[in-house]
Amino acid sequence: MAKKTRKQQPGGTPATVALAAAGVEFTVHSYDHDPSHPSYGEEAAEAMGVSPDRVFKTLVADVDGALVVGVVPVAGSLDLKALATAVGGKRAAMADPTLAERTTGYVRGGISPVGQRKKLRTVVDESASSHATICVSAGRRGLEVELTADDLARLTEAILAPIARA
Repeated sequence: MAKKTRKQQPGGTPATVALAAAGVEFTVHSYDHDPSHPSYGEEAAEAMGVSPDRVFKTLVADVDGALVVGVVPVAGSLDLKALATAVGGKRAAMADPTLAERTTGYVRGGISPVGQRKKLRTVVDESASSHATICVSAGRRGLEVELTADDLARLTEAILAPIARA
């Protein structure tokens, strides 16, 4: 597993560029993505040797007609009703994958909460704050970025709320 600090990022992905531009301390973890693995997030946790509780997946949902990002541990799932409640909505459903890719500028399995083409309202599961650092996609499959939950929330203007189910 290769690691790069932000000072070693020549260009990078929109996520790593945004993190560096904001002056956020982060570490990039890269690994060989296996297309046959059943879960992008679990694959990342295994490849990095990190607890699945510290690796978070970025999911795009439709809440009352507006796209919203939910960031939850890969060990669990997104509680759509809790996500809707967190943003003052009534109904939520997973967004169409093609629409999510087109709106964020990232491919499924590599959607980052940072550096999206169109900045979407973001909710991070409150469990993120119980870890010194968490890992989220750095903008492509096989690339993760490790940072503090506070930095992630500040940069994405996210709210922290209980949106994950075990």
